[in-house]
Amino acid sequence: MFSEFMMQHFPIIAKGGPVMYPIVGLSILGLAIVVERFWVLVLRKSRIVPQRLLREVQDRVGRGEIGEAITACKRDDSPLARLLLAGLENHRAPRDVIRDELEDTGRREAGGLDRYLAILSTIASVEPLLGLLGTVTGMIRMFGALALAEPGNPSGLAAGIGEALICTAGGLSVAIPAYVFYRWFLSRVQHLALEMEYDALLLLDQLRAADSYGEEKHPPAPEKRA
Repeated sequence: MFSEFMMQHFPIIAKGGPVMYPIVGLSILGLAIVVERFWVLVLRKSRIVPQRLLREVQDRVGRGEIGEAITACKRDDSPLARLLLAGLENHRAPRDVIRDELEDTGRREAGGLDRYLAILSTIASVEPLLGLLGTVTGMIRMFGALALAEPGNPSGLAAGIGEALICTAGGLSVAIPAYVFYRWFLSRVQHLALEMEYDALLLLDQLRAADSYGEEKHPPAPEKRA
């Protein structure tokens, strides 16, 4: 009954043989990942690198309100906020220590941005292999039908060739766009990570400048002579 349903409503998939089912299943999974990552990395970029928060933190740091800047970062649930928070909470540490903390936090946040991209890359790699497997099974079916067929009856031969070509086309049709989207999303993640790192380094320079200004404004008191 299932094969009759597929032949009636999805004849191309049915004619591709059993290998077409994992090809179609992975294509649906890949489409879901593409839609989800497009929504997060493209349409909701402002939730990853909120410029409003960056301006607020810079203004507060410029006025010496480090505590208020930390509170603003804690209220905002974004990768940039967590990265800026790592710098603000260690603003009295040496510059190298702050830079290391920013790099560690940046790597963790970048790991969250490329979520599911490994699965999309796997789909792009596996789909051509499934298409090749379908080609092989189609050729096996073709030669089996050719051995049993009556002379002059090409129906079995045509079915095997059709199965082989459909699987090959199906695998490539999924693999090519999956790989294109994978590379594009990966470049988006790298671009966003660099943008967050640049903003964090600007904040680091601002913190160093504010600390230097505070030391000049309030120099240490001279020691009393005995």
